[in-house]
Amino acid sequence: MNFTKSTRRAVQAIAVVLALAVPTLSAVGPADARIGGGFSSGSRGSRSFSLPPSTSTAPGTAQPFNRSFSQPSSPSFRPGMGGGFFNRPGGLLGGLAAGFLGAGLFGLLFGGGLFSGIGGFSSILGLLLQLALIFFLARWAMNWWQRRGTAQPAYAGAAGPGSSPNMRNAMGFGLGSTSTPLQIGPADYEAFERLLSETQAAWSDEDIGRLRRLATPEMVSFFENDLQENRARNQINKVSGTKLLQGDLAEAWREGDTDYATVALRFSMIDRTLDRATGRLVGGSEQPQEAVEVWTFVRPRGGDWILSAIQQTN
Repeated sequence: MNFTKSTRRAVQAIAVVLALAVPTLSAVGPADARIGGGFSSGSRGSRSFSLPPSTSTAPGTAQPFNRSFSQPSSPSFRPGMGGGFFNRPGGLLGGLAAGFLGAGLFGLLFGGGLFSGIGGFSSILGLLLQLALIFFLARWAMNWWQRRGTAQPAYAGAAGPGSSPNMRNAMGFGLGSTSTPLQIGPADYEAFERLLSETQAAWSDEDIGRLRRLATPEMVSFFENDLQENRARNQINKVSGTKLLQGDLAEAWREGDTDYATVALRFSMIDRTLDRATGRLVGGSEQPQEAVEVWTFVRPRGGDWILSAIQQTN
């Protein structure tokens, strides 16, 4: 494929712009600004590296954790591996941009021009195809591995009298010698719905003290880091009008004196990212948006539920 010199320069200039712009655009999107930042974060006890069952609210699969303090027993998992190229929001585009930028710097260092490290437009296309193939193969392998450890769907019954109108009453059956069945009742569903709203409100107020009462120390550490990143960008995320639209229990189980419940939630909210100094809208929308996430709650036996994990859905 032959290009004139001016055409080649134009292609190189576009690639440079994409290399510099994509990481910035993919860092925080409008749908990723709410609490959790669009990541899958936290722990689910002994099931942290097993995907929760699908439900009618979240018929797809939950994403593996990007951020977790859990130490899986399988050597295939390493702490922090989920926060890399494939699982981080914008990972594929960010990786492509890094590839462009790295090739360009290589070319400059060795005196061949900005994109001599790639070697022409046809090589750029080849690089894109190779990276896409690697991405999809790795994603398929990771999903296959996760499905091996996925628990069987929990038994879900019809909504009983007194149940929360947005939640289905259900019983989850734990698997394995360390897990026992756990009954989830209307009061539990009301607690889950309340935590959905209260954590979003505490996040919007940047109230770390309140978040510590609503979530595990692990989750609070992730929230603190996300809030610090917002401050570094001179931005603040405001989530208001949070309303649960539908919820399903995926599974509930007991480990020793600790209870766990994983619930699929579909909810609406007004998610806005504002300039901290001027209050100008820089992301999100003034209109309600919907999201589907899988939340896990934990409590000591006889205690109050708190948030233990948030997982995004495919």
